[in-house]
Amino acid sequence: MTQPIGLPAPPPIGETALKPGTFDGVAVFVTGAGTGLGKAIASEFARLGAAIVIASRKVEHLAAGREAIEALGAPVTTVVCDIREPDSVAGAFDAAEKEFGLPGVLVNNAAANFPVPAEDMSPNAWRTVVDITLNGTFFCAREFARRHFVAGTPGSIINVGATYAWTGGPGFAHSAAAKAGVKNLTESLAVEWGPYGIQVNGLVPGLFPHEDMTDAILGNLDRTSDKDGCQPALRVGQRQELGWAATFLASPYGRFISGHTLVVDGANWQRRSLTNPQVVTVRDQMGKGPFNPDA
Repeated sequence: MTQPIGLPAPPPIGETALKPGTFDGVAVFVTGAGTGLGKAIASEFARLGAAIVIASRKVEHLAAGREAIEALGAPVTTVVCDIREPDSVAGAFDAAEKEFGLPGVLVNNAAANFPVPAEDMSPNAWRTVVDITLNGTFFCAREFARRHFVAGTPGSIINVGATYAWTGGPGFAHSAAAKAGVKNLTESLAVEWGPYGIQVNGLVPGLFPHEDMTDAILGNLDRTSDKDGCQPALRVGQRQELGWAATFLASPYGRFISGHTLVVDGANWQRRSLTNPQVVTVRDQMGKGPFNPDA
């Protein structure tokens, strides 16, 4: 009988999937690149010669991102940016353009997310997640495209999404709704802006555990006993794999791919059981007690 072996491990960090120098002379603007998956994506562009612009609201995240990119020997600059505010976005692009010229690639990675039962969600929590994840993605994409329209130059946009844009996300209603908007936005903008040389794609990560995950999300993962065994690949993702996918989409070799959302998760989101497992409520999965409207 054939024994499960899972998908092979990727090459080690430091290997590149594209030719060295693929992004020489290109500035890549990455929101939320000071931590986690954003930092991993920025690092892979840096290894291929790109100059990196890290945008974040938090100064400590900017410092961490700069340190990671400088360690690779790549040029990097950081800009404070609240992507919810169009004027802040415009100022960040002004600073990036002054430092490296007009960025040729935009990675809309910044998002807000935390698990919460929908009935416990405050109006402010809903607005904040939608504002950062959906509105912020649009404001950055719009600023990037408008500048390329004026310059008459092509560009590439990658919007980081989530698989629950297709399926819904119990426990993450705010984020799932926003990410569904991001997926639709990706498809709409790809058609509108393709004639002007702007390629727009989505990139969806599966489970890539990292030290910068929020305590709430780490708590959810801690309740999963064997994270590798819960994936069809029999392993979780390694961060460089997401970075390799991003660099390909924005590279000269991927320019006819537009309006597509690439899922990098080892087929986890397509998994279905032959029999339905017992239903466990979101509250129980999160270790919460009965709903209390006064809490």
